[in-house]
Order: sequence, then C-alpha cells, then structure tokens
Amino acid sequence: FDPKLVPRRKRDPNFVCEVRMMLPFNVQCDKCGEFMYMGKKFNSKKENAEGEKYKGIQIIRFYIKCGTCSNLMTFKTDPEKSDYAMESGGTRTFEMWQ
Repeated sequence: FDPKLVPRRKRDPNFVCEVRMMLPFNVQCDKCGEFMYMGKKFNSKKENAEGEKYKGIQIIRFYIKCGTCSNLMTFKTDPEKSDYAMESGGTRTFEMWQ
C-alpha cells in the first residue's frame, strides 16, 4: 500500500463545519434577553474568518442560535488575548478575571 497514490480531495475554501461545543463565556441574547452560561452545549457552525489572521494563526468564527428565540449570534477566536470576541447577536456579560 502506497499512501502517495491515494487521490487527495481539495477542500472548499468556504467550508462550514458543524460542531458540538460548549459556550466559552457567559452571554446575553440581544433580542430576547436570555442569559446563556459558560458550559452550555450548542450545535454550532464553524468557519475560517476570511482574510483574518494573527501572526499566521487562522481566526475561526462560530455561529450559534439562542435557545429561546433562535437569534443568530457570532463570536470568533482572539489569539492575541487567548480568548474569544463576541461579534454580533449577543452581549458578553461581566467576568471577574477579565
């Protein structure tokens, strides 16, 4: 068996992957005011943020929906601060260590 002979598929650059993840911070929905706490499990969509890199590290954007009103919320990785940054649809609530 020679692995070099196996044909490789090229991945679509706009590939969106569905992942099951836990919410990395507390957030409040802007539409209905629902609080969602760190550790709540979500089915989310993950994509590479197009054209956004920090020192060669690809920034990843996540899409989740509010469990009450299905409002779409987005956040992305922030490698500069080793954290996440809320983009739209919700407000990150206060955390003492921040």
